[in-house]
Amino acid sequence: MGFFVGLLFGLFAGLAIVVLFVRSENSRSNLRTKLATTVAAFARMTVEDSGKILPAEFYPSWVVFSQRQKLTWLNQHLTKIWPYVDEAASDLIKASVEPVLEQYRPVILSSLKFSKFTLGAVAPQFTGVSILEDGADSVIMELEMQWDANSNIVLAIKTYLGVSLPVQVKDIGFTGVFRLIFKPLVNEFPCFGAVCYSLRKKTKLDFTLKVIGGDISTIPGLADAIESTIRDAIEDSIMWPVRKIIPILPGDYSDLELKPVGMLEVKLIQARDLTNKDIIGKSDPYAVLFVRPLPDRTKKNNDLNPIWNEHYEFIIEDATTQHLVVRIYDDEGVQASEFIGCAQVLLSELEPGKVKDVWLNLVKDLEIQRDSKYRGQVHLELLYCPFGMENSFTNPFSSDFSMTSLERVLKNGANGTDDIENEKAVTHKKREIIIRGVLSVTVISAEDLPIVDLMGKADPYVVLTMKKSELKNKTRVVNDSLNPVWNQTFDFVVEDGLHDMLILEVWDHDTFGKDYMGRCILTLTRVILEGEYKDCMSLEGAKSGKLNINLKWMPQPIFRDS
Repeated sequence: MGFFVGLLFGLFAGLAIVVLFVRSENSRSNLRTKLATTVAAFARMTVEDSGKILPAEFYPSWVVFSQRQKLTWLNQHLTKIWPYVDEAASDLIKASVEPVLEQYRPVILSSLKFSKFTLGAVAPQFTGVSILEDGADSVIMELEMQWDANSNIVLAIKTYLGVSLPVQVKDIGFTGVFRLIFKPLVNEFPCFGAVCYSLRKKTKLDFTLKVIGGDISTIPGLADAIESTIRDAIEDSIMWPVRKIIPILPGDYSDLELKPVGMLEVKLIQARDLTNKDIIGKSDPYAVLFVRPLPDRTKKNNDLNPIWNEHYEFIIEDATTQHLVVRIYDDEGVQASEFIGCAQVLLSELEPGKVKDVWLNLVKDLEIQRDSKYRGQVHLELLYCPFGMENSFTNPFSSDFSMTSLERVLKNGANGTDDIENEKAVTHKKREIIIRGVLSVTVISAEDLPIVDLMGKADPYVVLTMKKSELKNKTRVVNDSLNPVWNQTFDFVVEDGLHDMLILEVWDHDTFGKDYMGRCILTLTRVILEGEYKDCMSLEGAKSGKLNINLKWMPQPIFRDS
């Protein structure tokens, strides 16, 4: 009996094992089929399909979804004709770049010219092309280019000390996007009147400098000065919106030339928490600002939280692509300045006629932002004013803003029309705009002030200071409160509203002294434009706290000639 039970049990167990094995094989076969189908689907995927699966931010930085077509055929032809292009283009580039180098020549050099210039035997490689839609009167083509050159470029450098150095520029590596514009389209072969070319985007530009028969490091700061000069010269001579025009058919192509489209008014207010580059003492930071590489420099300030309050104007040629760059350096006297950090603002992010107040984090590199180190912040006030829109909004930095009605009549003529010749004569004479008025400041209240007393409270009051005139006022003390209410109004007669600042400092009153709690710094540009506004501002230098204020401006405009 036990034999038959064991036999039946073995048969059932064997059948169960066979069934499970068959089912497992079928399941594995189905999985392999599905995997093969998935792999085949991935193999058929295009770049556009990959980009639709996940947004770009979920991919590593080295994954790029390019929409440009490959140009193997063009690279083959370019390699064949490159020796002729080298011979024809070298002299042309040398003649056009030398004047720009002279414009950016460092102050320590008396001469900066090319002694040799050839592009070398290695042709650049075009890695992609795209066609942009821009109306019916032009065709815009963008070409991605990569070039690891073996150029023979030698700079003849002379210093004011009489030292002559031949400096070789070698190991050039370049990646960028060139833009070609065929405009206007005509019914005559080759169907376009002129070609404009420009460097639309500079992704990478690397090179090394070497003194032939010597060491460039023997002159401190020379290598950095020459490298900065070369980079600025390239960017200002060919970087978009700068463009070169090549007429193909006879005609007037002045409308293709670079033209100003607006004015950017910049106030560099202050910086805070800057990195200290000095071992002993504090850094002496100064700022360099530019839209194109022709820079403006601030005065140095021996403080890691400097207040500059300096005003700059920049001509804008293309508000959609240009940007303002701010670079902060530590002044080292006779030695080369040490870089602290940089920041940029895209002009496309500015609303025309609207004052924008921004704090920007400083970074090490604007193009490759892999450094997460905190380097401090810079405070800017920006106002973009396009030309031709003066009737839509008011630019307080324009000379017309502070004109009286009588002055406008005298300028425009008795019949009310613009006298062009008279206007030109006025512009040749420098006029410093002075906006005088009364600033009414109402300190309403504060919120969530930091605790400074042992009892968990504070006795806060606010000190108001006009930076330029050094006029001061202060509110009453509110005892035992972290959310004080003052509702006090103070009037200041301001002699130069565009260049003055209001500083509000919050202090804790003690019997034997006072404790600093934080501050707010304001320019007067916004209140001059809007007349009156109310704002809630965070306290600088404090872990928490906000200050509620109301500002009102009553203008008394005057002119002062200089």
